Amino acid sequence: MITEASSYLFNATKGRVYFRSVKILIPPTWKEKSYGKPKHETYEKADVIVAAPYWKHGDDPYTLQYEACGKMGKYIHFTPNFLANDYVTDIYGSRGRTFVHEWAHLRWGVFDEYDNDRPFYVTGQNQVKVTRCSSDLTGIYVCEKNSCTDGSCVINKLTGLFKEGCAFIPERNQTAVSSIMYMQSLSSVAEFCSEHNHNREAPNLQNRMCDYRSTWEVIKNSTDFENDLPLTSSSLVTPPSFSLLQKRDRVICLVLDVSKTMAGGNWINRLHQAAELYLLQIVEENTYVGIVTFSDKGEIKTHVHQIVSDEARKQLASYLPTAPGGKRANVCAGLRLACEVIRKKEGHLYGSEIILVTGGQDNSTGRCFSEVVNGGSVIHTITVGSSAAKEIEHFSKETGGFKFFVPERLDFSDLLDVFTGIMSRSGDTFHQSVQIESAGESVAGYRQLRRTVTIDGTVGRETFFIATWQAAEPPEIILVDPIGRSYTIKDFELDSVFHVARLQIPGTAERGDWTYTLINVHLAPQVLTMTVTSRAANSTLPAVSVKTYMSKDTTYYPSAMVVYVQINQGFSPILGASVTAIVSSENGDTVSLELLDNGAGSDIIKNDGIYSKYLFSFSGNGRYSLKVHVQANRTTVPQTAMPWSHAMYIPGYVENGKLKMNPSRPPAIKNNVQVRRGGFSRTAVGDFFTVSAVPIGPYIDVFPPCKIIDLDARMEDDKVILSWTAPGDDFDKGQATSYEIRTSETPLELRDSFYNTTFVNTSTLSPQHAGCTEIFVFKPEAFTTGNITVIYVAIRAVDEVFLRSELSNIAQAVMFIPPMAYPTSNLKFGVSTILLLFFLLLTAVCLTVSTRLFFSKEKEEKDSFKKWS
Repeated sequence: MITEASSYLFNATKGRVYFRSVKILIPPTWKEKSYGKPKHETYEKADVIVAAPYWKHGDDPYTLQYEACGKMGKYIHFTPNFLANDYVTDIYGSRGRTFVHEWAHLRWGVFDEYDNDRPFYVTGQNQVKVTRCSSDLTGIYVCEKNSCTDGSCVINKLTGLFKEGCAFIPERNQTAVSSIMYMQSLSSVAEFCSEHNHNREAPNLQNRMCDYRSTWEVIKNSTDFENDLPLTSSSLVTPPSFSLLQKRDRVICLVLDVSKTMAGGNWINRLHQAAELYLLQIVEENTYVGIVTFSDKGEIKTHVHQIVSDEARKQLASYLPTAPGGKRANVCAGLRLACEVIRKKEGHLYGSEIILVTGGQDNSTGRCFSEVVNGGSVIHTITVGSSAAKEIEHFSKETGGFKFFVPERLDFSDLLDVFTGIMSRSGDTFHQSVQIESAGESVAGYRQLRRTVTIDGTVGRETFFIATWQAAEPPEIILVDPIGRSYTIKDFELDSVFHVARLQIPGTAERGDWTYTLINVHLAPQVLTMTVTSRAANSTLPAVSVKTYMSKDTTYYPSAMVVYVQINQGFSPILGASVTAIVSSENGDTVSLELLDNGAGSDIIKNDGIYSKYLFSFSGNGRYSLKVHVQANRTTVPQTAMPWSHAMYIPGYVENGKLKMNPSRPPAIKNNVQVRRGGFSRTAVGDFFTVSAVPIGPYIDVFPPCKIIDLDARMEDDKVILSWTAPGDDFDKGQATSYEIRTSETPLELRDSFYNTTFVNTSTLSPQHAGCTEIFVFKPEAFTTGNITVIYVAIRAVDEVFLRSELSNIAQAVMFIPPMAYPTSNLKFGVSTILLLFFLLLTAVCLTVSTRLFFSKEKEEKDSFKKWS
């Protein structure tokens, strides 16, 4: 697949790019052979994942895209069936061509040029056309459903479009050479649509998301093509090389800062609580763990021990530090000892992990940076407080590790939370810990902290409730399970030295709502926290998972960022959740955001399980941490088609004058597309990000309303009805002041010369609060002549200081004027004349979810083009 894709991509990009080398990470559960050792490669960082289907019936290759046009996607997903069975090539085309289709989604952020929801449209010449690019592709229209009275496609007299059941069947032999983002399966298709043949009338996602730019225009604008001249010959392009890698045991070394430069006298307590939680509950079974501490000097507390039992976990926890060390932090001393500990076990550092926790002002990390980074370990960093050296995060950036930041307010659960976020990235979710709850607040004397947390049916194994406190005596604890059983402080295992109470629920925890109450029994206020963790209840049923992303890890004011939260069960998105993001600055100031999956503002696709929100309010410069709370009383998985960018399921072809149909797409298995009647609770943390250039002084409004991305237009009688989601005064917050609406006969005129187009009177239109649905009706002047049947509409929102949003997506309104020019010869094939081709579907052994492909970019100075390796 990749070898074919490399050659196809080289030609499609006019001699500019190809794949030079590929790393394939073999699942650790497969039989061990003479595979290489991975360095920084992990399942979670893969560009391509081979795993069970998104739907139980579907093998559509797809790419997870959640950012704007031109932005990289998250990963490509192939199923074992797609790779193992050749019948899929009739449906999707050759695997190499399909890979290039998906790679363009992933790498260059382009979108599909077809649309399942709007497969046809009416042109300005009052003709029905298939949504495609380029419009040179030929084929016929075939009706496969009962809406066809005589076997022919039927026109809906109200919309001018074909009724449901009509499909476009392409000719197998074409002369059209584009486009790869429409139907790469055709042998003649070898190019992306360009500005010369781009179909700007088609109502597809590429036009809507990329402002009517062709896919090749977007691709050429990528940094991959900066200053690159195409090769004139493909003779220098060699086939990709492949490396097979396999990681067996997980080996970790904790490197803990115990210097007196750490914030406050409470540091050792909080460090011990968090590291103990990690060792007793979070780190997966069979992992090898060692412990190193450092201040002025480093100390090996213990060489690696394998976690094979609860006793082994407790033994490791007994080596955690209990007292502070010297006055300064020597990070290099700790890291070098960690490398020594790992090499003693493995003989090398490849694939191992180091968890570095520090807040010391050590600016001498350059002394060991190269040797540690190049050694092969993945380094996860936890920096604490504003005084932590800025260079620490570079260890994570260079090795692909997590990078967490904890504000100086060490009384809260922040340090506990980041330790729970350091999980294996092998793809084995059954053994991973899931954080259900994290709550903490300052509780006044004789007051209480009371919360309800939901244990859902996907978790419940190895469930722990952990309380912490500050005073000499523990709080009163009351925990009630869903069937009314009560637990008190007597049922918890107490550690009065480090102020921790821990309760493990025997067996599988009861499904439903658990209510806990922490009562401060002292007169003085104190911070009380509760953390709840669990694991998947069943190896065949993935737990609901929550992952966080930021649109970038560095920003300069007033540039906004976007917070993303992905909620899935396996690969199925979870809808209907309430998602709250808490963003904390270095000094502990917090901002709370409610994230939405509504297809508006920062959320480009509705109901894809990815919730988002703009973040633009910052209290100052420095590092910011991210924590997410997810709660749902009743959630669903979508029962419609896959929302993401994916290769088209080709219904059939016309070949040598005969119609040959592929098997129909199998219906969804309702047992697998289920409604979850219960709710769930989750907490997750994300990597920190950095903000610079935040001004000091009075607030000045520099934030415009956000771009409207879901503008829709339809005709009713002689009026245009517009609908969209209201933006805010500042991005997606607050309420805009007014709207500017204009129309044109061409989308490019609106895009390039908005204020030279036809004005629409909006004096009666008052913007609603951000997130509300707006409806506006007007009668366009263009239709009064009777000659124009299609107009394009765009909107800008204006705030109170006359800052304007970016131009909205451009919507199309069609005036259907019957009779219309029907397609003629294309309608001659009915249901009775379809020749069905049936394929024997061979049962294939399901590949593990851990199989994956990796690509990273490398530029060599001697070449004038790019390669991926």
